[in-house]
Amino acid sequence: MTSSWITFQWPWALIGLVIVAAGALLLWGFARRDAPQRDGGDADARVWNLDDDMETEYVAAQWRRWRLLNRVAVALLTLGLVAAVTLAARPSHIDSESSSNSTRDIILCLDVSGSTLPYDREVIATYLDLIQHFQGERIGLSIFNSTSRTVFPLTDDYDLVEKQLSYANTILKGVVNQESIDKMSDEQYQQVSDWLEGTQNRKNVTSLIGDGLVSCAAMLPEFTAAGGSANTNRNASIVLATDNVLSGTPTYQLGKALDLTRRSGIVVDGLYSGPVSTNGEQTTLEMKSQIESHGGTFLTQGGDSSVSALVRTIENQRHADDEKRNQSNLVDAPQYWIPVIVVLFLGFLLTAGRLQR
Repeated sequence: MTSSWITFQWPWALIGLVIVAAGALLLWGFARRDAPQRDGGDADARVWNLDDDMETEYVAAQWRRWRLLNRVAVALLTLGLVAAVTLAARPSHIDSESSSNSTRDIILCLDVSGSTLPYDREVIATYLDLIQHFQGERIGLSIFNSTSRTVFPLTDDYDLVEKQLSYANTILKGVVNQESIDKMSDEQYQQVSDWLEGTQNRKNVTSLIGDGLVSCAAMLPEFTAAGGSANTNRNASIVLATDNVLSGTPTYQLGKALDLTRRSGIVVDGLYSGPVSTNGEQTTLEMKSQIESHGGTFLTQGGDSSVSALVRTIENQRHADDEKRNQSNLVDAPQYWIPVIVVLFLGFLLTAGRLQR
């Protein structure tokens, strides 16, 4: 959808045309006023002129046609000049369709250690529903444990995203609790194992949260290793789902990773994926403090707050931020003027050709 209002980015071109046209009309008026008037002379004197040769019917018809073609040629050339100057003034309109599209980049960054998989499935299921309403957002998915794996890169190919999220949502239904795990077939168990392949390449180490976050951030064009912000004119955010239970020595602590993302202009929102009973524990409070001190939103389950509700809370907040930065796009609209100029010029050439015959 585009605005029907046409504006001109270089209106001085039209102003110049009006000034030139007004000057030409004034000169023409002065020329007519100063032209010598013919004296009637002796009414009885016989004077030969061109009109005598025009008295025949054929010559008179040819003369009238020549004068008509001459006027048509002048009119076509004048209209073509007006259209060309109008095009030079750069007619533009507001492209409301492109300005309404989102400019958000979203990375789902999921801790896939054993205790967090049921929570991850709910996050995935919620985004599987949310992408049905995406317009212009780009989304990617990365999972991590001791190491990270990119499930799918940052993309706005929603068919691909839906396929990947649907598959993950289906296979993770078998790991909701111990009872569901016991009922899994060998094939289902192998599917989950294959999906997690690449996230446990270091022995006796789990949930390296800072390393996982940096790997997720590296999927965004906004992120630079030095912490500088790349100018992409898009909002970048990471949804980090973890229980913040670290086992091992990471390259990046969570605080250091958050420093890097903040300097790159990336907002990290935290979803606590531990049991509700651990909401008040030290690891949970530390994660909350670090996320919020870096400008992100930290949410935990509790009361009537489902995982889906928490995810939607974050999405609503980021969408509101995106709307604040949303700007209308003023784009050139030459599509109607170019064919008009071409038609007028071709008409002038055809008319001029008839005049030369």
